[in-house]
Amino acid sequence: MTALSRVIELRLVVTAEDHDVAVAFYRDALGLTELESYTERGGHVTILEAERATLEINDPTYAAYIDEVEVGKRVAGHIRVAFGVEDCTVATDRLVEHGAQLIAAPTRTPWDSLNSRLKAPGDLQLTLFTDL
Repeated sequence: MTALSRVIELRLVVTAEDHDVAVAFYRDALGLTELESYTERGGHVTILEAERATLEINDPTYAAYIDEVEVGKRVAGHIRVAFGVEDCTVATDRLVEHGAQLIAAPTRTPWDSLNSRLKAPGDLQLTLFTDL
C-alpha cells in the first residue's frame, strides 16, 4: 500500500441541533479531548479526539445478536457508536446525569466486556464498553 492510499484517521461526523449541548456531553461528560473549534457564518464545528478509532462491520444477523446480548432485543439502527471506557458503570451514570437516555444498564457480555447502551444528543445510539 502506498503512503497516498493509507487511511490515517477515522472521523465520525455528527450534526447536532444543539451544538453546545452535544459538545458538553461528548467533551465534558464523556471526556473526549477538544482538538479544534471553528465558527463560520453563524455555525460551529468542534473536533473531539478519542485515543483510538476502529471501524466495526457487522452483518444484520450478528448485529441482532449484539443487541440481544446488550439490550435483550433489536434496538440499534445501522449506525451505533461505541466508546471503550475505563469504567463502564461510572461512565454510564455520568452520561445519564448529562442527558443521555439509558437503553440498557451495564451488562457482562460473552466476549468478556461490560457494555451499556444509551441514546445520546445528536440522536446517536451509544455503546459504552470496558474490557474485563
